Amino acid sequence: MKLTKTLMMGAAFAVAAASGAQAQNLRGAAGASQAHPSTYMYEKFATYLEEESGGSMSMTLIGPEVVSLTQVPDALQSELINIGNLLPLFFPADFARTNVAGDMALIGRISHAMAMAMTEFVVNCEPCQQEFSNKGMVFLGAGASDPYVLITTTPVRTIEDLQGLRLRSGGAPFSRWAENFGATPVNMPVGEQFEGMNQGTIDGSMASIVDMLSFRLVDVARYTTSVPLGTYHVTSNFTVNQSTWSAMSADDRATFVRAANRANPTLTDRWGFQLPEAARNAVEAAGIEIITPDDALLEASNAFAAADAEARISADPLAGDFAALVEKWTTIVEELGDDPEALAARAMDEIWADVDLSSYGL
Repeated sequence: MKLTKTLMMGAAFAVAAASGAQAQNLRGAAGASQAHPSTYMYEKFATYLEEESGGSMSMTLIGPEVVSLTQVPDALQSELINIGNLLPLFFPADFARTNVAGDMALIGRISHAMAMAMTEFVVNCEPCQQEFSNKGMVFLGAGASDPYVLITTTPVRTIEDLQGLRLRSGGAPFSRWAENFGATPVNMPVGEQFEGMNQGTIDGSMASIVDMLSFRLVDVARYTTSVPLGTYHVTSNFTVNQSTWSAMSADDRATFVRAANRANPTLTDRWGFQLPEAARNAVEAAGIEIITPDDALLEASNAFAAADAEARISADPLAGDFAALVEKWTTIVEELGDDPEALAARAMDEIWADVDLSSYGL
């Protein structure tokens, strides 16, 4: 297989960090296409790493034809890459405690708040840190999508309109939401939702408005209903191979953290703001109706999200820890706004300033 064939090549390009050489060139993988927000983030990171290091550290970006999202863990462990965009929800058995935050998806309303809460949560969560350590990996921050909406072939304006609809679900929280309102959740890979809607297998999807462009739903959808369904925020944007991390000097680790911390909010900015705006423009140009649901549906949806969160918190203290951080960062984002640079500066103060990088991740 392609990944196997490239392992020997990867060994030949192992990081200069391990040798302590002055110039260190790291190999990183965003795991997605050029159009994906993670690639945008990795390009920003490459610039920030050179700036923060004064040119002594750099990164070569490896494309998805070599390392896809599902191959990131293997590529990190084999040291084909030194930095990878890891999505813990793809690997539930390996990151069960980290993914507790993902089961709280329905409370996601403010993208930057969810991303910053996720970052602070994992940095200070001992069982989460142990999960990363068990896989030989180091966590350096998260990002978040815009709040999901309904993208459908039939109009949804009221609770009654949801009855019997077959809706593609991206995870357990969204399935619970659909079932609560009489819809049927359908577990379907995100790449199959276009054909599902086109062929009538499903009536719609609970997804980011960005999927209108990313997966061409703009060509099959007829309606989008602006009922906030929560965010996708369980990401590990810059997951570092533990051997690479341990070989870095304390100064180099600090440099790396500064660059990653600057780049983390750029994912959220791209995924939560820039691309949704472009998608909404495409929706309007295609004549797709943007529906504001009636008050009863909005109120019932928000009430269910709150009740669902309370149920998660009652079942698991870690869920309560995450919810408290969402509240904290919601207040901060309301104060600072959505500027990635201002949020990165605050994250450095609130999250990373007191982290002992001589022991973190080891």
